[in-house]
Amino acid sequence: MAALARRLWRGLTDLVAPPHCLSCHARLSEPASLCSECWPKLRQIDEPVCDVRGVPFAYDRGLGALSDEAREAPPHWDRARAAVAFDEASRVLVHALKYRDSQESGLLMARLMARAGRTLLADAQMVIPVPLHRWRLWRRRFNQSAFLAQKLAAGAEKVFRPDILERSRHTPSQVGLGHDERRQNVRRAFAVPPLKCPDLSDKRVLLVDDVLTTGATADACAAALKSAGAPHVDVLCFALVLEPRSFHI
Repeated sequence: MAALARRLWRGLTDLVAPPHCLSCHARLSEPASLCSECWPKLRQIDEPVCDVRGVPFAYDRGLGALSDEAREAPPHWDRARAAVAFDEASRVLVHALKYRDSQESGLLMARLMARAGRTLLADAQMVIPVPLHRWRLWRRRFNQSAFLAQKLAAGAEKVFRPDILERSRHTPSQVGLGHDERRQNVRRAFAVPPLKCPDLSDKRVLLVDDVLTTGATADACAAALKSAGAPHVDVLCFALVLEPRSFHI
């Protein structure tokens, strides 16, 4: 009966508001999807990639291979992975979730992230979103990173802890800032409440965000988590900006 009720409800919902492509809005048979013309425009990131930064390589460099940037300026996190490259096609989904609270876009993003980060999810013991400052959360009333992290944690049957990491000081938006400006902007912006530090002991943490640009925000979060006792922090995001010094979100 429950399955029948769900099918009837789905049929009624599709009749009132039929599924459409999240990019071009063409009619579809399934919700939270892209049409056959928009789907190939997403530049999915597959192996081989830099083991630390998740940047795709043109050829297989071997197990654990690192990019020049990962060797020269290693971040505080251990491994990062992304589902797609950030470009015009993926920007549509990111902005729909971030600024219009489109849960359908978020569901598609989470599915692609689960595929790209399957190894990280399997290893994780705790899933944590990049937090918003309370004033920004109050104005926006939606944290896209928390939405993605919750869906990923539920799908992988992992512990979801949005209360572990806090944005301890308000910072201006990162949009339009350069690499060094972004790093300075989020310096000491994140912290773990002292009472929550024991929860991180011996835990492998998966940090979730929507877009990895220069990595400044993820790096500041990872530094705070490791300072609080987490021995291992991985990062999983939907989109990776491949040329952060020349690309503006």
